[in-house]
Amino acid sequence: MWILYLIVLLAYFGVMIFIGVKTRASARSVQGFVLGGRSVGPWLSAFAYGTSYFSAVIFIGYAGQFGWNYGIAATWIGIGNAIIGSLLAWAALGRRTRIMTRQLDSATMPDYFGKRFSDNKLKIAASIIVFVFLIPYTASLYKGLGSLFNAAFGIPYFVCIIVMAVVTAVYVLIGGYMATVWNDFVQGIIMLVGIVVVIAAVLLNNGGFSEAINDLSQISANGQEGAYTSFFGPDLYGLLMVIILTSLGTWGLPQMVQKFYSVKTDGGIRKGMIISTVFALIVAGGCYFLGGFGRLVDSSSITNESGGIRYDEIVPQMIKALDQPAIMALVLVLVVAASMSTLSSLVMSSSSTITLDLIRGGIKKDLSHKSQMLLIRIFVAVFIVISAVIAIVYNELGLAFIAQMMGVSWGALAGAFLAPYLYSLYWKRTTKASCYACFVFGVVISIAALIISLNAGNLPEAFKESFIYKYFFSSSIYVGSWTMIIGFAIVPIVSLFTKKPDSKIIEELFAPYAVLTQETERLSDAFLAGRGHISIIGTETSEMAVNEGDATDNKEN
Repeated sequence: MWILYLIVLLAYFGVMIFIGVKTRASARSVQGFVLGGRSVGPWLSAFAYGTSYFSAVIFIGYAGQFGWNYGIAATWIGIGNAIIGSLLAWAALGRRTRIMTRQLDSATMPDYFGKRFSDNKLKIAASIIVFVFLIPYTASLYKGLGSLFNAAFGIPYFVCIIVMAVVTAVYVLIGGYMATVWNDFVQGIIMLVGIVVVIAAVLLNNGGFSEAINDLSQISANGQEGAYTSFFGPDLYGLLMVIILTSLGTWGLPQMVQKFYSVKTDGGIRKGMIISTVFALIVAGGCYFLGGFGRLVDSSSITNESGGIRYDEIVPQMIKALDQPAIMALVLVLVVAASMSTLSSLVMSSSSTITLDLIRGGIKKDLSHKSQMLLIRIFVAVFIVISAVIAIVYNELGLAFIAQMMGVSWGALAGAFLAPYLYSLYWKRTTKASCYACFVFGVVISIAALIISLNAGNLPEAFKESFIYKYFFSSSIYVGSWTMIIGFAIVPIVSLFTKKPDSKIIEELFAPYAVLTQETERLSDAFLAGRGHISIIGTETSEMAVNEGDATDNKEN
């Protein structure tokens, strides 16, 4: 059995490194290393988006926790991830992000903010937020991987972390963004196959779907029979908040939005949207559906000394109960793939932001191309090492602060960036003051929530019984969701009461959108008049308006 696991892992790691070596030619320039030369096709882009979205945190941690809390209704989270987090994200952000970032020649989200609002300080502020909150988010990736290896295979936690960190560092440092997206494609296929196989095996191990549902329906929640097999589960408010955070939150995460920067053509956006949505339905829907059966696991194997549930142990125990070496090996690679794909995306986003936005954008503006490449690679290694050390220290010392910080990271990033980014793509009146306001609000509220959660035991009972605590501060999920929602009000209100942006600059920035709209209307009129076949692909006119000489990209469509 150990030989099988070792062979599978070595083969997998060998493929990852081989891809890194094969794509090294694309990583010789800053644009090539960070964005793959903006020439990535729809399949690679869609799989890169999906694998960055869904990591071992979802498969192990979230699937176990939310499946335990909401039962089969947790599947709605996966459906929300597919519809809101993938389909609508690509539809609303994809083309406009691609056009605007090419207009501004921006490679990162902080760089976009700085150039969109002609304010270098705004770029630096966004860079600092990314730096502070992406590291603990990155560290959280190791937790799910370590839990599975330790529970199912008895492999020491720190060994798993070191191996994953080293292999990821090797292929990212060699091949850059193209190595990342090609490896994401391979990892995505593994995730698709693995989820389907694991769900089938777990259900069969519990007597089949009908028997598993029947057993789950016998478990009550607060005296309510069948709560964990009901349509919306035992806690509708909590379920909605999780859907909002994990689905809408992706719209404001730098490592997710950056995937749209590199798509080669407008047609690639449409194709990528469909592929990404199907991927999310299978992977996210499957993960949360699987987690919904978590209460069928022997509770003694997932209960800690104080009687609490170790959520990270639920899915590993479900896998361990199968006692199938081949499936165990597949799950092993599945979780490693899910972790490495997201890790590579996060460190690429973090390192490029620090080098291009914070150092070149503020500290040393005359940084040479060679120095930029060197610094990006150095920071890739630094981010991987720091996140690995945090994960090991957290596990060894059980630092509650780190655990809470990980939960706040997603909400802080999305709360700060989502609203100003979305408005800036669509609304000409959006001001830089509204961006600053949203940045401050998202960070301050997230830090305040972290402090409150760390001191929950010392809070007055009256406050803990209050409406604002129960439905806002009692969970980092509630905080993150409401921070994003409130941001949609902050941006327009502040924008209407602050200085308008320069109209000439704004009209130039939005000009490609107008060309695109006019061309779309012309084609629609031609179609309705029956004057010929219309191909729903995108237009060469819009491509030329964005980037002269880029129109040849449409040939592949």
